[in-house]
Amino acid sequence: MDDAILLDAATVRYRLSRERLSIRDLLVGSRRVIREHVALDSVDLAVKRGEAIGVIGLNGAGKSTLLRVLARIVRPNSGRLRIKGRVAPLLDLTGAFHPELTGRENVSLQASIHGVRHEEIARRFDEIAAFADIGTFIDAPLRTYSAGMMLRLGFAVMINIDADILLIDEALGVGDAGFQEKCSQRIAELRDRGLSFVIVSHDLARLRELCDRILWLDHGRARLIGDPTDVVAQYAATVTR
Repeated sequence: MDDAILLDAATVRYRLSRERLSIRDLLVGSRRVIREHVALDSVDLAVKRGEAIGVIGLNGAGKSTLLRVLARIVRPNSGRLRIKGRVAPLLDLTGAFHPELTGRENVSLQASIHGVRHEEIARRFDEIAAFADIGTFIDAPLRTYSAGMMLRLGFAVMINIDADILLIDEALGVGDAGFQEKCSQRIAELRDRGLSFVIVSHDLARLRELCDRILWLDHGRARLIGDPTDVVAQYAATVTR
C-alpha cells in the first residue's frame, strides 16, 4: 500500500510567557520571562492507504498538535510532511456552524467550506440528516440544539465529504452508545473503500477495535507504535500505577 501520510521528524515548539506583568512592572520596564514548550519532538509517522492509526497519551502529550500538523493548521518548526489525497479534519465539528441558521442551512455551509458543490450537498442531504438522526430539529435554528445534537450533525457532515484521509479528535464520544457504534461502522466502511484515518481518543477499547496500529505520545515524543492490544496494555499499565 502507498503512504497516504508521511511525517518525518516533525518538531513543534511554542513560546510561552511564564507570568503576567503588572502595570507597575510595565512602567519600570520589566519583561516577561519566555520559555519554550516542545509540543512535538521529532515525531515520525507513516500511514498507509486504508489504514487506521490511533493516537493515545495523557493530556498535553501532543495528540491534538499532531492532528493540527497533519491538517496543515500548524506548521512544524522542523521536519517534513507529505500528504497524498484530500484531508477532512474532524477537529472542531461545530466550528463552522452558525447558531442562527437551521441545521439544514448549516449542512450546506459546512460542506461548502470544505469544497463540496451545492448540487452534491443537495444529493447527499437525506443521507446526512438520516445519519445525524435529530428529527425535525434539522429545520430548527442551531441555537436550539443541545451540544450532543450539534456534534452529531457535524460528524454526519464530515463523514459524507469526499476525502482520502480523515483526522478525528475525540469525535468517537459523540452521542449515545448506539450512535457511537454507528460511527464505528461507518469508519469501517470507509476504510474498506481505501480511506485512511488518524484518530485521537481516550476510548482505548474503541481504538483497539478500530485501528491497525496505535501511536503512544508521551511529552511530545513517540514512545511506542505498534499492535493496538500491546500498546494499549503498556500504556494502561503506566497510567494506573
